[in-house]
Amino acid sequence: MAEAFASRGIAGLILAGGQGARMNGQDKGLVVLRGEPMVAHVARRLAPQVSRLVISANRHLDLYARYGAVVQDGEADLGAWQGPLLGIAAGLDAARQEAWLVVAPCDTPFLPKDLAARLVRAAESANAPMAYAVADGQRHSACMALRTSLLPDLLAYLRAGDRKVGLWQARMGAVEASFDDAPDAFMNVNTPDELARAERYANQ
Repeated sequence: MAEAFASRGIAGLILAGGQGARMNGQDKGLVVLRGEPMVAHVARRLAPQVSRLVISANRHLDLYARYGAVVQDGEADLGAWQGPLLGIAAGLDAARQEAWLVVAPCDTPFLPKDLAARLVRAAESANAPMAYAVADGQRHSACMALRTSLLPDLLAYLRAGDRKVGLWQARMGAVEASFDDAPDAFMNVNTPDELARAERYANQ
C-alpha cells in the first residue's frame, strides 16, 4: 500500500531543526541509537513510503545530507529556532510539486512502516487537507500528512505570530488517524533516560 501511495506523489519530511534542550543541547537527529544516528532509523522507515525524502535542519547540514535532501528552517522574516512549523514550511516549499507531505520528527525511530499510507488515507477519506497520528489516546501532532497546497496558509499563520502545531491543525480541519495497534511506534527520544529506554526497546 505504501508503494502505491508513493507513486501518487508523496514527499516525506524529517524534522531535525530542534535545539535539543532536554538532550543537553545535542542535535537529537544525530544522537546515536543502536550504533546509528536517530535520523538514520527514521529515514530507513520513512524513505520507502514516499517518493522523495527531505530533512529540515538548522545545523550539521552536511551530516544530514547523507540521509535526504536538506532544507534549512524558516523564512528570512521569521527567524530560526521557531519550532516545528518552520521546518514544515521549509519542507512544503521544497515539496510543492508533490500532492502530499508526510512529516515525522527525527526523534521517533520506530515509526510505522505504513505511516504515510494510513495518514493520507485518513485525510482523503474525510476529505480533509491534513491528518495526524493518534495512538492509545495520545496525540502525535508532529506525525502528520498534509496537502502541499497549505503552504500559504501556514506562512500566514506563522507571520501572525502563532507557533502552536495543534492550533494550526485545528484551523485547517485536520483529522485523526488511528494507530492504536502500534502505540510504541511513536516513542519519542527527548532525554537521555528516554534514549536508554529506546535502546532497551530496540534490543527486545
